[in-house]
Amino acid sequence: MLDRTRLTNLLEAEERLFIEQHPKSAELAHAAGENLLGGVPMPWMSRWPGAFPLFFREAYGAHFTDVDGIEYHDFCLGDTGAMVGHGLVAVAEALYHQALRGITTMLPNDDAAWVGAELARRFGLPSWQMAMTATDANRFVLRFARHLTGRSKVVVMDWCYHGTVDEAFAVLDESGAVIARPGSLGPQVDPSLTTRVVQFNDIDALEQALACGDVACVLMEPALTNIGIVLPQPGYLPAVRELTRKYGVLLIIDETHTICVGPGGAARAWDIDADFIVVGKTIGGGMPAAAYGMSAEIAHRLGLALGSDSIDTSGVGGTLTGNALAVAAVRATLTTCLREEDFAVAIPLATSWANGVAKVIADFELPWHVQQLGCRSEYWFCPPPTNGAQAAAGVDRDLDLFMHLWAVNRGILLTPFHNMALMSPHHDQSDVDVHTMVFRDAVTTLVG
Repeated sequence: MLDRTRLTNLLEAEERLFIEQHPKSAELAHAAGENLLGGVPMPWMSRWPGAFPLFFREAYGAHFTDVDGIEYHDFCLGDTGAMVGHGLVAVAEALYHQALRGITTMLPNDDAAWVGAELARRFGLPSWQMAMTATDANRFVLRFARHLTGRSKVVVMDWCYHGTVDEAFAVLDESGAVIARPGSLGPQVDPSLTTRVVQFNDIDALEQALACGDVACVLMEPALTNIGIVLPQPGYLPAVRELTRKYGVLLIIDETHTICVGPGGAARAWDIDADFIVVGKTIGGGMPAAAYGMSAEIAHRLGLALGSDSIDTSGVGGTLTGNALAVAAVRATLTTCLREEDFAVAIPLATSWANGVAKVIADFELPWHVQQLGCRSEYWFCPPPTNGAQAAAGVDRDLDLFMHLWAVNRGILLTPFHNMALMSPHHDQSDVDVHTMVFRDAVTTLVG
């Protein structure tokens, strides 16, 4: 339905405008390229729209200002890492005071006990451990699952995302075979040796995978988020739990993104009886921190294994994991953020954002859709997908780039990997209204 030549011309115009508006970012990007691979500290920082990454100067609440003095409505929020908002005074003060008292001693303090109790209260699992990232937490839990079951295979969803976990970088090809996910560099082994992949919402395919008898665990998000929001169909999640129990398979729920549903994540809100829960990013208010919880039975069984003298070679840990600075940040965040009252602000704003986008889509009779998951909303250039493969097939790279560039050039930042907006308690209706206006202008200009 779109004139691709017009799209190309508009994209080129937006690229020129981006360069004109950001001379200081361009200068810093050039200088950084001398010593940083790709000019950035991490490769994905180069995936933003525009000829070079924006360099930010300061960020507070739901806004940030770049080095050229341009202020932005931030709907990315560090891709969930800053879901509680930027520049939180409580977190900053906790970090400052704890740093003066010591950052890491390889010993726990009273913050650790508080954090464990609070995570148990929120998520419903009684025993918890800390990690530096959700990737680490997922790696540790996969080890535990293989140890507990004596089985080697992991089941993941097609086009899932669980950080940089090797077993999760696997997708299905057109013939249904398990292959490395496009872009995955240097897999240690053929992923078909470690992983079975099934489509989200396909309970028959899941049973076929589990019936082989060699699967230790199912690692999944309760709703897909990183290939676009794909919601579970009615009855799907209870059926997953029933099947995992039937075949003696452990169920791991990764709440790193789906914590956007509420204070205890989707598992608590949707009554999913998980064996393990992993949560990361946002619980530290931006400070690297993650955690994983487990049932009482699993905690008892793991306690026997982890109490041995060889614990330091278990493949689980890290000297800085659970350090006092990270745990102080988690305590400050969970004390002042991610509460019912915070979601009571953020979720209605996500609904308003989605409604604004849906109104534009309907007015122009476009075959696009918008999905909402808690305080997260996202639009796609295709009908609503039911699994990751359908969502991946709906990606339109040039259209994505144009919509993102148009937004950035008008003071709006979306998550770079997809068209997602995340709301915090620091957003208000004016932020949403600006996005709706800019989105409508983009579509109007695009359609002609």
